Amino acid sequence: MNASGQHIITRLTQKFGMRVPIVSAPMAGAAPGLLAAAVSDAGGLGLIGGGYCDIDIKAAFEETTKADVGIGFITWKLAERPEILHKALAYKPKAVMLSFGDPRPFAPAIAATGTPLICQCQNLSHVKDALQADAAVIVAQGSEAGGHGATRGTMSFVAEVASYLKVHSPDTLLLAAGGIADGRGVAAALMLGADGVLMGSRFWASAESKVLPSLLDAAISADGDATVRTSVPDLARGFNWPQPFNIRTLQNSVIRDFAPRQEEVRSDDELRKSLKSRYSSAAAVGDADNTGVVVGEAAGLIHDRPSAEQLVNRILAEAVECLSKAEKFLSRL
Repeated sequence: MNASGQHIITRLTQKFGMRVPIVSAPMAGAAPGLLAAAVSDAGGLGLIGGGYCDIDIKAAFEETTKADVGIGFITWKLAERPEILHKALAYKPKAVMLSFGDPRPFAPAIAATGTPLICQCQNLSHVKDALQADAAVIVAQGSEAGGHGATRGTMSFVAEVASYLKVHSPDTLLLAAGGIADGRGVAAALMLGADGVLMGSRFWASAESKVLPSLLDAAISADGDATVRTSVPDLARGFNWPQPFNIRTLQNSVIRDFAPRQEEVRSDDELRKSLKSRYSSAAAVGDADNTGVVVGEAAGLIHDRPSAEQLVNRILAEAVECLSKAEKFLSRL
């Protein structure tokens, strides 16, 4: 790693031609081509949110105005609509990211196009599956992350995966994810052995995201203690998410009302309809107290919603300052 001026050079930036080791997460419903392009144009790598395989692939890539972007999918949903992957690969994405499911069935098609595969992992078993799929990049995602995830904490998990890859697959790159929203987090991730970071919540609260302003305002006014992990939003939307995944969102009225009754919701059609109606009606109008505000513990580090370009430049400057301080500290030893 070498940090100088307005560049941070890592294996990630060298592989993908970036000036800053920041990848924006392919957040379902929140990461359009516009956001991905803005991150890539600023020197990072932007990923379109392919989410539940329900987006218009052509429209999403046309939004990128030819910027070098990638795309990400929820893997267990991609298994239901594998043709979406082939549509995306036709646009020659910079990378394809798969999360929340076995990536191995899709790896041959991705490899056949020469597209780097990024696999997001929540435990060591996932990492081993990703290596069998010949993933070029592993994302070690901690529970602090917004949206779906599992139970491992970011700091120990990233360090453990870094040690594992050093022994078993030293050429595989590593990204840290979960609770990272500024340059301090980037610098810390690099010190843990990562080659860069995957950021979701910070770009979720940006000018180019597709999140309603009222939901962004709720997250910006919150702190990191205000989020919880739950399955209520998935029950409300009718998504049958596999174990062990649940979703981190802001605590609010609909979560408080239904979290203690999740098993009852699963078995009671009328209760499920009531939840769905309340949740979807609130989502349509941006009622942040009665729908999901899908943000991570990094909410306490988010205080504005600038452009993605401004964010990349700000975070880069912060990271360079942190790394420079660390270098000066070492020189005094």
